[in-house]
Amino acid sequence: MKKLIMAILVALPFVAMSQGKSSYTAAYSSNFTMADPSYSDKVLTLWKDFENNTLDKHVDMISDTVTMMLSEGMVVKGKAENLAGVKEFRNSIKNYKVTVDAWMSLKSLDRDENVVCVWGNENFTDKDGKQVTRRLHEVWGFNSAGKVSLMMQYAGL
Repeated sequence: MKKLIMAILVALPFVAMSQGKSSYTAAYSSNFTMADPSYSDKVLTLWKDFENNTLDKHVDMISDTVTMMLSEGMVVKGKAENLAGVKEFRNSIKNYKVTVDAWMSLKSLDRDENVVCVWGNENFTDKDGKQVTRRLHEVWGFNSAGKVSLMMQYAGL
């Protein structure tokens, strides 16, 4: 896994210039470059707030119209709705710990939009006392005001 992540990080500076002919057309974009690392800082701050159960600390980083697509398939729209749901979930689990494998800030050149990709692991005790460990990949999108407007989460073992 570490070799894969390192290969991705080494290859990224060449992504914008190495996108050749493909069998597919990207529905969103295939023209990215590295972006301002402050976007990654925002996402990592929000991850830390979730880990520490201090979810109200940086809600100003989130757009009122945010959409979050959770790994279980649930789509939640709106800042208030997302905050209520995430607080309910966070308060139902114990011993939450996260490790972060890698992150990167990217900018779609053709859409002029910023996204952050982050990979990590989470471990916690669920409401039934079961220990849960899962790998995470999240893609966070930002609006023109620099606030989180989208989060797509993928989880696996």
